[in-house]
This record gives sequence, C-alpha cells and structure tokens, in this order.
Amino acid sequence: MSAFKVNLDQRNDASPFLWVLVDPDRFEESNLNFILDPNLAGILSGFLVGSSLQTTSLYDQFLKHFRAKTTLPVVLFPGSGMQISSHADGLLLLSLISGRNPEYLIGQHVAYAALLRDSELDLIPTGYLLIDGGKTTTAHYMTQTIPIPYDKPDIAAITALAGAQLGLKVIYLDSGSGALKPVSLAMVTAVREAVDLPIIVGGGISSAEQILALRQAGADWIVVGNAIEQNPAILNEIAQKLSSMTILSQSH
Repeated sequence: MSAFKVNLDQRNDASPFLWVLVDPDRFEESNLNFILDPNLAGILSGFLVGSSLQTTSLYDQFLKHFRAKTTLPVVLFPGSGMQISSHADGLLLLSLISGRNPEYLIGQHVAYAALLRDSELDLIPTGYLLIDGGKTTTAHYMTQTIPIPYDKPDIAAITALAGAQLGLKVIYLDSGSGALKPVSLAMVTAVREAVDLPIIVGGGISSAEQILALRQAGADWIVVGNAIEQNPAILNEIAQKLSSMTILSQSH
C-alpha cells in the first residue's frame, strides 16, 4: 500500500499544482500517453478519479489498472460512496456545504464511515462548493442542489469560512464538468481572503491563461478534466505555455 499523504502545507509557486480529473466512464486508453507524459512531471500533482454519475460496473478494475500506470498520486473524487476503492492513495472526503441536501452533507459519510475507517486511504476532509458555471451540470442534478451564483463571491467566501470553522481542511470550488465558464477570479480572491486553507478550483478550465489567472487570484490547485477528454494533447500545450508564462512573470 502506498505511503502517500497529501501535504496540505505544500502550497508554494515551486510545487506542482495541476490535477487531471479522470472519469472512468469517459476515459480512453489511447489517452494514457498524453496524460502520463514525463514532461508533465514538474507541473502535474496527480490524478483525481471519479464522477457525479457512475455508469460503469468496472470502476474498481479501472482504478487498479490506472494506478499501475503512474507513480503520481491517485486521489478519489467520489460522486457517492459506491466510488470508494482500495486502488488509490487518498480520497477527497467531500461535504457539499454549498447545498442543503443532507445526503451529501453527512448522509453518505455515515453510510460508508466504517469502510473508510478500515481502509488505508488518506482521507482529506473537503468543503465542496458547487458554483454556477452557466449550465446545469450532472453534479447539480444528482445532488439536487442549487449552485452558488457566479456573481456572488461573498456567499462563497462566507460558506468557505463556515467550512473552515467546522474543521474542514480543503475548500473545493467547482463549476462542474463541461461548465461554460470557470469560477470567477473575484470569487477565488474572496475565498482566499476568507480562509487560510488550500483552495482547489475546477470546472470549465481549458487554457494556461485561465490557470495562471486562477493561481494569481489565490487558487492553490487547479483541476482540468473535460477539456482533456475532448483533446488529450491540450495538456502538454497547457504545460508548455504555463512554463513559459511563469518564467516571463518571474522575470518582471
């Protein structure tokens, strides 16, 4: 079993900060070479695996196969307790604090608490906030929750603060897979000012420019998923642009 632990204090500019979200239902084996490119080692933190809706019955087998292909951390991003597997290093223990559905605030957690206790997964208590990204996503539908409005950074900030006061260790701002626009920079900045916790941002991100802007606004880790599903080669393009943009920003 891996000795992997998420270092919640590793939040500086020199550390890898990009996570690739892998949806087992949509993953193509031919994409492995793109996302496992050794040239990404300096920018890629690891992989999140999961989805809001699981349709494959081969989830555990997929994880075992995928985990054997990489030395980077593989962390579960579960849409439900059915997506718990021993073939991973850690698990984002999501509490959907932006919604008011008890099933995703604590219900799923109670149902699978004993299973997680007996696992060797690194559990990461995460305050999960769904943000309006311009369309209804699978996450909105499955959780039956209303996302925080795109132009209401104050709501996101005070919700994140409440999550921090409850003892959550990470804040995840997510506009959802296939979102028309990512979380706003104003919202990321507001949450950054409200909490001293690692901030993850995902949903609707498809360019190096967006990633760098989100980082500068206060995000610690960025998640890209749907854009890579549509064009796996974009990951290397993003990495190359980020490297050059970072070098240029440091020279000024």
